[in-house]
Amino acid sequence: MSTQSVTVTDLTPIPRAAEILTPEALEFVGELNRRFNPVREELLAARGTKREVVAATGKLDFLPETASVRAGDWKVAPAPAALTDRRVEMTGPASPAKMAINALNSGAKVWLADLEDASTPLWANVVDAVLNLKDAAAGTLEYTSPEGKEYRLRTDAPLAVVVARPRGWHLTESHILLDGAPTSGALVDFGLLFFHTAKALIANGQGPYYYLPKMESYLEARLWNDIFVFAQDYLGVPQGSIRATVLIETIPAAFEMDEILYELRDHASGLNAGRWDYLFSIIKYFRDAGEAFTLPDRAQVAMTAPFMRAYTELLVKTCHARGAFAMGGMAAVIPNRREPEVTAAAFEKVRNDKTREAGDGFDGSWVAHPDLVPVCQEVFDAVLGDRPNQLDKQRPEVNVTADQLLDIPSAAGTATEAGLRLNLYVAVAYTAVWISGNGAVAIHNLMEDAATAEISRSQVWQQIRNKTTLADTGNVVTRELVTTILAEETQKLRGEVGEESFQKFYKDASALISDICLSEDYTDFLTIPAYELVG
Repeated sequence: MSTQSVTVTDLTPIPRAAEILTPEALEFVGELNRRFNPVREELLAARGTKREVVAATGKLDFLPETASVRAGDWKVAPAPAALTDRRVEMTGPASPAKMAINALNSGAKVWLADLEDASTPLWANVVDAVLNLKDAAAGTLEYTSPEGKEYRLRTDAPLAVVVARPRGWHLTESHILLDGAPTSGALVDFGLLFFHTAKALIANGQGPYYYLPKMESYLEARLWNDIFVFAQDYLGVPQGSIRATVLIETIPAAFEMDEILYELRDHASGLNAGRWDYLFSIIKYFRDAGEAFTLPDRAQVAMTAPFMRAYTELLVKTCHARGAFAMGGMAAVIPNRREPEVTAAAFEKVRNDKTREAGDGFDGSWVAHPDLVPVCQEVFDAVLGDRPNQLDKQRPEVNVTADQLLDIPSAAGTATEAGLRLNLYVAVAYTAVWISGNGAVAIHNLMEDAATAEISRSQVWQQIRNKTTLADTGNVVTRELVTTILAEETQKLRGEVGEESFQKFYKDASALISDICLSEDYTDFLTIPAYELVG
C-alpha cells in the first residue's frame, strides 16, 4: 500500500487496519514528516552537542538567553472544561482493547493512553492502539474475550478523558517510509491519532489532548507547537483545540520549564513530574562525571531527597505561576490478592506519596491500576474539596537554584550487590517482555514500563565506569562481576519462565543487556536496539 512517496512496508493482515491506514491519513503522516522530520533530526543532534559540553563541565544552568521569558508576565491558554479536573489519571497502553476499556471505565478523571513507554511499537500494536482510540472517540469500543467475557464502555458514570502519549522524538517507525526512509514514530502516532480522532473528540466536548515525552529543550517544544498549528489548519480544526501536557522527565528540561510552557502557551495544559525517567536522564547526562553524580540503589532514591524535592517544587511553582496544571508521578503498585498484608502496606506508601503531592500543590497524580484510583482520589478530594484543581496555590516561597537541582549527593544511600542484581534482573525481564510485544510489565507487584529498564541498565553501566564499591559485599563493580551476576539472574529467569519463552525472548534480552551494560560507549535509549529485535 502506498500513497505517493509514503509506503507501508508491513502488509501482514491486521484486523481493520484499512480503517486506519487510509490514503488520506497516510498522506497527512507523510506531510508531517516532510515538513518537520528534518527539524526533529537537527534537534536530536543538538542534544548530543549540549551533552558533550555538560559532560566536560559537570554543569547545567538556567539559560541566560531566555531570562526574559522566565521573568515575563504571561500565562498559558485557559484549560478547556474537559481538562479542568485531573485529580486522578490512569495510565496504560491503548492496546489491547480490553486494557483500554478498563482504563476508560476506571473512574479516573483522565486516561493517559500510552503509545510510548508502556507500549511495544510492534506494527500491530501501533495500528490497534489508534483503532481503539478511534472507537473510543466514537463511543463504540468493545471487546469479547475468547472465553466469551464482554467488555463495554460504562454508561453509568463518566468515562476517563483521553490524553494520548505518542512516542518520543528519538524513535523511528520502520513500517511507514517516506521516500524509502523510516519516519518519526512521534509523527506517525500523532498524525494517525489526530487525523482519526480530533473532530470526533471535539464534537464530544473534549479535544485532541496529548502527553509529550522526553523533550530536552524548549526548541523541541517549539517544534511540537509548529506541528500543532499546521495540523489544525490541515484538518480545518480550530486553533487551540489541541492541548499538551509535557513530561519533565529529563534533567535539561527541568531547567527550561518556563520556556517549554511559553513555546506551547496556546496549546499547553501542564507539566508532569516523570520521576523514573528523570532519574534515568540524570544518570545518562552525567554518566561520566564521577562519583558525585552516581546514585545509590534506585529503590533508595525517595521523592523526599532534596534534589527531587527541588525538581517537584519548581515544577509546581512554575506551572501555577503560568496557569498550567502540575501533575504528579506514578504509583505503580499492582494489588496482590494472595498477599493482602503486602498490598495494604504498598497502598499506604501510595497514600503517603499522593498526600505529599497534594500538599505540595499538585493538581492530580498518576496510578497504574484501577484499584488505586479510589486511593488517589480520596487524597486529592481531601485537599481540593469542591474545587477542580489548585491552580490558585502559588509557591512564592520556592526559589530553586541550579545547585539544588544537581545536588545528587543529597540522595543519601548506598549501592549494593542486591541492588545490582535487581537492576540486571529487571532489565532482562522487562526487555524480554517488551520484545515479545508487551510494554506494560508486572514485575514484583509493580507495573513497570521502559523507564524502569532504562534506569536499571544505566545504573549498571555507570557503576562499571566509576568502579563503584558495593556496600553490602565490598566488591568493586567490574565487567567481570556484572557478567557473572547477569548470568546468574538470567538463569533465575530461565527457571521462572520456562525454556520455550527463554529461548524465544529472554536469551536475546539478556544478550542485549550484556552488550549495552558492558560496552565502552553508552547507549542513549535501550528501546532503539531493542526495536531491532521486535518482529
